[in-house]
Amino acid sequence: MLAVESPVGTSQEERTGHAADLATPTQVDLVHLFDTQAFLLVPTAGPAMRAAAESPDGLPAMVEITDCAPIDLRERVRSLIWLNGRLHHIPANLERDLAVEIATEHPDEGLLDIGHGRSMMRLQVETAVVACGAGAASVSADELAGAEPDPFWEYENDWISHLDAAHADIVGQLARRLPRHLRQGRVRPLGIDRFGLRFRVEGSAGDSDVRLPFPHPVNDVSELSRALRNLAGCPYMNSLPD
Repeated sequence: MLAVESPVGTSQEERTGHAADLATPTQVDLVHLFDTQAFLLVPTAGPAMRAAAESPDGLPAMVEITDCAPIDLRERVRSLIWLNGRLHHIPANLERDLAVEIATEHPDEGLLDIGHGRSMMRLQVETAVVACGAGAASVSADELAGAEPDPFWEYENDWISHLDAAHADIVGQLARRLPRHLRQGRVRPLGIDRFGLRFRVEGSAGDSDVRLPFPHPVNDVSELSRALRNLAGCPYMNSLPD
């Protein structure tokens, strides 16, 4: 989702018209990060495209990215990311070359729609906010650009789906390590990364997200497998406080 502030028009009528057009957020089909920039795939006919084309210095804008769990939870959203910065128009003659470059790292069939109802825009990122069940944190554009991807990001969704569908016994063993007050609800796997596992506990009073950390960060599948066996096979070692 893309939210854009109204540009300053030459008259009150123009400002009012832009504000009305931009009041509804714009759908974003793809977000590709490169250094401190985010390239967005948006509807060509949308108000954001028109407004940015008329603003050579860009427009203040915010992109909201929703991270959803790969399994059927009561509430599938597991984290939100907000990218704040200035939105810029990309000339049409540069879009296809840009799409080809993006596709080498981020193949997406939506890129084929450029020139057929979809266009690229560029957000010069200034800050980012990441929020999940544990809280929220703000990072600068440089910190975001310097961040390394988690080594398991490509496999996470498949692993979580498999764990939920085929290994209720392992989930049950891991759940024994959770704080006592969280063991009453239905425990579902939510995420996995080099630092540990995340679970969603669906209780009668609402949902809670909790992290079960590994003793130390893991860097490959072999280390991850050992860490998981350690957690599941020794349910009381290094358990979280009640």
